[in-house]
Amino acid sequence: MNPTRNFPALVPSLPKLFDDFFTRDLFDWGTQNFSTTDTTIPAVNIIESNDGFTVEMAAPGMNKKDFQIELENEILKISSQKEVKQEIKEDDRYTRREFSYQSFQRTFHLPKSVVDDSKIKAKYEDGVLRVMIPKREEAKKLPPRKIAIQ
Repeated sequence: MNPTRNFPALVPSLPKLFDDFFTRDLFDWGTQNFSTTDTTIPAVNIIESNDGFTVEMAAPGMNKKDFQIELENEILKISSQKEVKQEIKEDDRYTRREFSYQSFQRTFHLPKSVVDDSKIKAKYEDGVLRVMIPKREEAKKLPPRKIAIQ
C-alpha cells in the first residue's frame, strides 16, 4: 500500500478541521449549538424559581421584531429569520460578496398542569431574549410548615 496515494484525499478536509479547532469551544466539542448547515442555534439558559421559569436565549445583533414566539398544544416555539440586505450601487464591483441570512427554531414542552400559559411574557434586551413562564398556583412548592407536637 502506498501511503502517499491516500494523502490527497485528506487534504481537502484539513482546512475544515483547523476551522473547527480554532472556532469551537476547546472544552465543549460535543456542543449542540452547531447544525449540519453551519448555522448557529442560540444557546439557552432555563431558570426555575418557585413562581415560574425563565428561558434566556443569547441572540445578539437581533431586534425584537426578528423573533416569533408561539404556543400551540403545550409546545412553546421560539423562531427567528433575519436577512441583512445591502444596497448596491450600479457602479459597484466586487469580487466576493457574502449574504447574511440567519434562522433558527427552538421548541420547549410546557405542560398545562405546571405552567399558566395565559400569562407568558417575553422581553428582548441587550442581546438576550427572556421568556417568563409563570407556574400555576397548584404547581408552586409550599414552604415547609411546622407541626406542633402535643
